Amino acid sequence: MFVNQNSPLKLAILGSGKGSNARALIEASRQAQLHYEVVLLITDISNAGILTLGEEFQIPSYYFNSGSFKTKFAPEREQELVTLLHKANIDFIALAGFMRVIKEPLLAGFPKRILNIHPSLLPHFPGLKAWQQAIDAGASESGCTVHLVDHGIDTGEILGQTRVPIFRNDTAETLHVRIQEAEHSLYPHITDTFAKNLLHKKETISNPNYTVENSDCRIP
Repeated sequence: MFVNQNSPLKLAILGSGKGSNARALIEASRQAQLHYEVVLLITDISNAGILTLGEEFQIPSYYFNSGSFKTKFAPEREQELVTLLHKANIDFIALAGFMRVIKEPLLAGFPKRILNIHPSLLPHFPGLKAWQQAIDAGASESGCTVHLVDHGIDTGEILGQTRVPIFRNDTAETLHVRIQEAEHSLYPHITDTFAKNLLHKKETISNPNYTVENSDCRIP
């Protein structure tokens, strides 16, 4: 599907929690003319806070039953989700506190088009409760990372990072709060840059004479 350079790309957000990063993505796109538009919110938790954002911002939002597994989709359910996203003409996906591992149906349906934000400076401290891992390790800094999703756990190509210092009196909780603040700034910025580059890539395919400017966020 060809997208006009001036038309924002359609972004779907998958989340499992209260939706603070989803809110940051939505509000950023509403406050300025960015290269993406959040058009769909999906959660695997029936009472997740992210669902209230749909009502607040008038964005379609759905609870999607993931099947019998606790940490991933049942394969047939994940394929049904891909079909739903394709029918909605979604261009790319952002994970925002989504607690299920993405497998082949989604990875194949949106190759190198799924973003995630992780609360550490990857490759350090992948996995759960990265802020606690940083405190336990006695690290002097942590931060957050936006990366592409691949078959591993927090192993995809890094698109952008923000450093957050760790102070002597920090607890896991106080560090987590400051990392979240950094996330709310970094995620919209990298998502917009990613969408801009994807739009340029589509323009290049349509018009071989179109020149893509350099950017700090690359499209593989």
